[in-house]
Amino acid sequence: MGEGSIVTETVDRFRQIHMKHIPRKRFGQNFLTDQFVLQDIIGTIDPKPDDTMVEIGPGLGAMTALLMQSVKQLHVVELDRDLVTRLQKKFDQSRLIVHSGDALQFDFASIPVASERKLRIVGNLPYNISSPLLFHLTQVAPQVEDQHFMLQKEVVERMVAAPGSKTYGRLSVMLQWRYQMELRFIVPPTAFDPPPRVDSAIVRMVPLAKPLACDQMALEQVVLKAFSQRRKVLRNCVAGMFSENELIDAGVDPQMRPETISLEKFVALANRLTSKSA
Repeated sequence: MGEGSIVTETVDRFRQIHMKHIPRKRFGQNFLTDQFVLQDIIGTIDPKPDDTMVEIGPGLGAMTALLMQSVKQLHVVELDRDLVTRLQKKFDQSRLIVHSGDALQFDFASIPVASERKLRIVGNLPYNISSPLLFHLTQVAPQVEDQHFMLQKEVVERMVAAPGSKTYGRLSVMLQWRYQMELRFIVPPTAFDPPPRVDSAIVRMVPLAKPLACDQMALEQVVLKAFSQRRKVLRNCVAGMFSENELIDAGVDPQMRPETISLEKFVALANRLTSKSA
């Protein structure tokens, strides 16, 4: 049996299972069913047998099954208890380790990793928790090799946006400080059941070995303040945090708008804020 036939059979099997499960809006459930998209995602992830792979939100397990064709063991984090039960019944429990709970609260660092290896994290992330979950995962970035996620296309565009772009903002700065990111390809609504109302996209995130040195909390404070009034010039946005002279001393033009400020400049401001608080 060829690879395409195996994938088709796997997807058809999970479509049949899906007929018995009603997607729940409160969990943001949109199940990926398109066999060609699944193949493209697996090709992008390129799983290896000894990878410590973690899938967030496996749902009915269409991608789970394909990942398990390559890895010796797979960890999954699933909130829906009905789906947890289905996954436990469907797969060999010595190879599929199911963590029942909320990914926003889950301690990813608790997953055991072989010496000199790191976590590889994948998932079709619910739109309603995507940003909070991405920030939650920054806490374990040093223990992660890479992350591949399907997200709302608009969110991915914000993640990878460059200074000067209309989509450049808090999410762009905070994630680009910690990761090298790439939008790999677009996924249409027709690839899902039920289809969402927006396009999705696959993003690849690789933690930077040496992020620019600064305190993360200070950077978050500066970025949050700056983008709270993005239509105003930076001097007005950060009034009360920095004087105009302090901006100039940090190498930042007070007349620039927040969406034109580079990551390096935001880091410089974060370091100045830290020194002021010392």
